[in-house]
Amino acid sequence: MTNFSFQFSYRVGVADINYGGHVANSAVLNFFQDARIAYLENLGPYSEIDLGGCGIIMPEAHVFYRQEMFLGDQLNIGVRSTHLKRSSWLMEYHIERAGELTAEGETPLVCFNYETRKPCRIPSEFRRSLTVFEGLPL
Repeated sequence: MTNFSFQFSYRVGVADINYGGHVANSAVLNFFQDARIAYLENLGPYSEIDLGGCGIIMPEAHVFYRQEMFLGDQLNIGVRSTHLKRSSWLMEYHIERAGELTAEGETPLVCFNYETRKPCRIPSEFRRSLTVFEGLPL
């Protein structure tokens, strides 16, 4: 998996499977979230609710399903951040099983102050960690 700065391993469990016998659409968004949480933890003491002064909200999500995934599949989920702006950035995901693409997607993320219930700027220390890790301009 090239051009993905972070990789997360996940084994498909029974709760991820729908009545069709394959991974449910909603489960893929959960895969993205698990990988996103691990990515943020990898950058430092960060989480979805604390980037060092604010959290994040996700105004939309895009998922592109390429192949079915099944119970017990070992998945490798690549995560990267791009399009860094003043208060938001884009997180991209790439899911593979044994080197074959099964799904990909992206989620815009907006920094959000949960006390004021308003968007806010990306905290400077988090921005620095993100740009260094991804090799993005500050």
